[in-house]
Amino acid sequence: MNVMDTLRARGFIKQTVYEEDLYKLLGEEQVPFYVGFDPTADSLHIGHYIPIIAMAHMQRAGHRPIALIGGGTAMVGDPSGRTDMRSMMTKETIAHNVECFKKQMSRFIDFEGDNAAILVNNADWLLNLNYVDFLRDIGVYFSVNHMLTCDCFKSRMEKGLSFLEFNYMLMQGYDFYVLYQKYGCKLQLGGNDQWSNMLAGADLIRRKESKDAFAMTFTLLLNSEGKKMGKTAKGALWLDENKTPPYDFYQYFRNVEDCKVEECMKLLTFMELDEIAQLCAYNDERINVAKERLAYEVTKLVHGEAKAEECRAQAKAAFSGDSSNMPCVEVDKEVTFIPEIMVLAKVAPSRGEARRLVEGGGVSINDTKLTTKDLTLSADIIEKGEFVLHKGKKVHILIKLK
Repeated sequence: MNVMDTLRARGFIKQTVYEEDLYKLLGEEQVPFYVGFDPTADSLHIGHYIPIIAMAHMQRAGHRPIALIGGGTAMVGDPSGRTDMRSMMTKETIAHNVECFKKQMSRFIDFEGDNAAILVNNADWLLNLNYVDFLRDIGVYFSVNHMLTCDCFKSRMEKGLSFLEFNYMLMQGYDFYVLYQKYGCKLQLGGNDQWSNMLAGADLIRRKESKDAFAMTFTLLLNSEGKKMGKTAKGALWLDENKTPPYDFYQYFRNVEDCKVEECMKLLTFMELDEIAQLCAYNDERINVAKERLAYEVTKLVHGEAKAEECRAQAKAAFSGDSSNMPCVEVDKEVTFIPEIMVLAKVAPSRGEARRLVEGGGVSINDTKLTTKDLTLSADIIEKGEFVLHKGKKVHILIKLK
């Protein structure tokens, strides 16, 4: 099967250019392709996950992935989807983040073999550019009038688009051109919010080299309200277990909206489509079986089978009330103020928010619902040395006083 058929059947493809030509190319030869990653943190998050899984599908079909880390462009900042200017990053921070990314990507794409993935950093060619030469060789192919109509700039126009950010499209387009020259890269993949930047690169190659180049964007993972999925009360859903614990990661997908389960399975796992259709055929309580499977499969891919099994056992224990297998947090026995314990257990971002949760009737200790009048652990619980903290119907944590 042509890999475009696979990607289309699973719901990845949002936009392409010269689609018939690209389909033919992917069916006839090994195509080097690239995806760009902005190293603004020391971990990938769930927003990067769809392009990474797409890279894996492409590699399995025989095509060669190039993971481009934007060490150079990160020093400028992508204005796409922003209403403010991104903060500057040091070279040292970027270098550290690049190493973290490569380690995480190795879980999904193969850096060895006949079509081994390549990791490149655009700082290698961007940081030493002669600006006048760059403008003469590359800038001449870009229309300012056209650039100002692009979505990636529109949201910044009201507050003021800096000339620094205005260069971003040229730099990303130049990345594609360099990869075409060095590796024969003919295709850029990415999120749909990058469409304008991606078209700029493909157009640059076609105009400057008179050769074919293509762009393909993927669906963004949105909830039923049209907002990006992957945001939690604690922030982004990270792939690094030190930033988002595996249990929290598992629970996020265990609790996705019923209407999004099938889409998540297609985009975020390698499960067969027939099996996905069977699991998602119900609109009643049986959809919970599909949710459990989704959470397990995604957690297994990101954190490994052992962690996925542990998370599944903890979730079942929490649901059944079996404290022996619940997620466990140890707290100093001197800490008796419950909102502070909630912060330490990461069920609330602050003591103020913990109080509001209590006021809303959403917090219990063992079988007793808390009120704002009883925010200190009782003497018998302190003596026992442990208790179960419940937040709502889905968060249950065994707290041990040490």
